[in-house]
Amino acid sequence: MRIIIILLAVITLAACSSSGKRQNAELTEIEIYQKAVKAIDDDNYFLAVETFQKLESRYPFGKYSEQAQLEMIFAQYKAQDLENSRASAERFIRLHPEHDNVDYAYYLKALTTYELGLSLVERYFTDEQAQRDAQPARDSFQEMFELIRKFPDSEYAPDARQRMIYLRNRLALHEIHVAHYYLKRHAFLAAANRGKNIVENYQGTDHVADGLALMVEGYELLGQQDLADKSLAVLKANFPEHPQLVDGKFEHTDWAQRDHKSIWNVVTFGLID
Repeated sequence: MRIIIILLAVITLAACSSSGKRQNAELTEIEIYQKAVKAIDDDNYFLAVETFQKLESRYPFGKYSEQAQLEMIFAQYKAQDLENSRASAERFIRLHPEHDNVDYAYYLKALTTYELGLSLVERYFTDEQAQRDAQPARDSFQEMFELIRKFPDSEYAPDARQRMIYLRNRLALHEIHVAHYYLKRHAFLAAANRGKNIVENYQGTDHVADGLALMVEGYELLGQQDLADKSLAVLKANFPEHPQLVDGKFEHTDWAQRDHKSIWNVVTFGLID
């Protein structure tokens, strides 16, 4: 009797397992797609990605294949699986360049590019963000620009334009931080050139006035008084309320005095300065 009971139990478990597999295998394309969409609606992005992948492997050329690929990009982005989200976006653009919603893939690609450049600290401390590598912001700006250039009437274009304004401000602020570093190291020409770069290439941002001030300061410290006076005249005419203008006179920052060490101080570990 004991052997019979065990055999019956094994048969029952096998039948349940087989039934479960059969039921799972019998899910139609639309059922799998709906399951993935519901996972997104429930903010369960990991399940959504897994389900979309199952849909793609089971129905690679199905009715919902292309839409599922698009929505998987979004699900991966929301799940912070940024590298795979970007790769999925690039793949979709490559395979479906004429798709009606390919602009969405371009948009998400630009978003993931920027997010990939942020660390946990940088997400919450924006000044820290500006001082770090600016290349992800540049790449994201270019990709937003590509979206607007190719799809000027896209529903994502207005948001992309706003993000481009933000990115230009971050890039200009990054230039300010680099220029301050150069002032601290007494690389005055490099600092002035960074200021000039802001004035020439980041018009419309919040940091053009600071770029002019950097030019004034850098040129004065170099002894290039003529160039400093020209930059100062532009600063006074356009930004008379700049904090480095006090009673019409230009005041230097203390960046050029910060932490500057002579070569002797460095090679003797602080014994000689």
